[in-house]
Amino acid sequence: MTAASRPPRLALVGLGNRGLDVYGELVRGAPELATIVAVADPDAAALERAGRRLGVPQEARYRDAAALLAATRDLDAVVIATPDRDHVAPALAALERGLAVLLEKPIAPDLAQLRALSAAARDAEVTVAHVLRYAPFFRAVKGILDAGRLGRLVAIDHTENIGHWHFAHSYVRGNWRSEEGSSPMLLAKACHDLDLLRWLAGAPCEQVTSLGERVHFRAENAPEGAPERCSDGCPVEPTCPYAASRIYQQRFAGTDGWPVRVVAPEGGAAALDEALRHGPYGRCVYRCDNDVVDHQVVQMRFANGVMANLTVSAFTEENTRTVHLMGSHGELHGDLGRGLLELNDFASGRRERIEVGEAGAHGGGDQALMLDFLERVAVRLRGGERSSPTALGEALDSHLMAFAAERSRHEARSVRLSELQGDRP
Repeated sequence: MTAASRPPRLALVGLGNRGLDVYGELVRGAPELATIVAVADPDAAALERAGRRLGVPQEARYRDAAALLAATRDLDAVVIATPDRDHVAPALAALERGLAVLLEKPIAPDLAQLRALSAAARDAEVTVAHVLRYAPFFRAVKGILDAGRLGRLVAIDHTENIGHWHFAHSYVRGNWRSEEGSSPMLLAKACHDLDLLRWLAGAPCEQVTSLGERVHFRAENAPEGAPERCSDGCPVEPTCPYAASRIYQQRFAGTDGWPVRVVAPEGGAAALDEALRHGPYGRCVYRCDNDVVDHQVVQMRFANGVMANLTVSAFTEENTRTVHLMGSHGELHGDLGRGLLELNDFASGRRERIEVGEAGAHGGGDQALMLDFLERVAVRLRGGERSSPTALGEALDSHLMAFAAERSRHEARSVRLSELQGDRP
């Protein structure tokens, strides 16, 4: 079978929730579109789970990406879903091999690494996992905007409702709790929201102002008598909204997907109970080593005069995104979680309700991203070429916006993006 006639051959680097449970499972469910031929992760247990679930033989399981890329010759593409600070090295190695790359966001935690990857990529096939552009909900928003139904776009108000339980899981107890260990919260959680705003605005961002703090998840806010772990006889556990038992054993009772699978990868009530008694996800949210902000606002002005406000907050019940676009001749309200849009036409006074519907993780963006990536790799094997909506060059602005917002937050001032031009990739 020639390369042009067979499904693309992929390697997965990083076998956590995004690598294995999202991208790996999507490929496993569509074997006619791609074959996973090798996996890499420093965690031996993760390698065993991935190999077993994906049917990857023992000899194709590696403890690091460098070994995988050195040994696996018949390879077309690499999916990189390592921790934030480990994205660039395997991406550079894959590019040296001439492989197509799907890179989990954020691209890199700092400008220096962003510059290095951008210089190496040039015209290579690098797709950044800014999944919101692929979601049917936001494609519908963009379609309404491009059709001129709002007139001239003036402003956007966008909210990333993280969900109090989700924030406690990922940004207090979990992998993204520390800037040094991962990235600033805005970059880790909302770089694809910034990418979305750049896409909808239709022009580069010129100026950013941001405020953000770690408001609540601090030791001084711990209830009196709260121990280090929720299971160690906490006096307020029955009423604490952040209690580990409430989140993992009540809210997600009877499920084995995210976030329970992250806490107890092998599954089962006994494994979950053991993990909460001894692992990081059973810690009191006021006794963790977290330092990222839990509430942040970013104001942006784009080159065409469009202004946008982004709010990213832990303190919501639902895990969704809500958006409000304000134009000269109409406005559009939307809720991603409900798959609903409401369009108000100023001239006619008509109010139109548009149901996009629910479509899976990130509003169906995860699946659409992977399918598009695999199709483009297949086109590449046939000698063709097709551009990605979230190619590396398209994704750079969102990261520069995030870095400018962090500079603004730390220095308590407005920052022009031109200040970063000397650092721009």
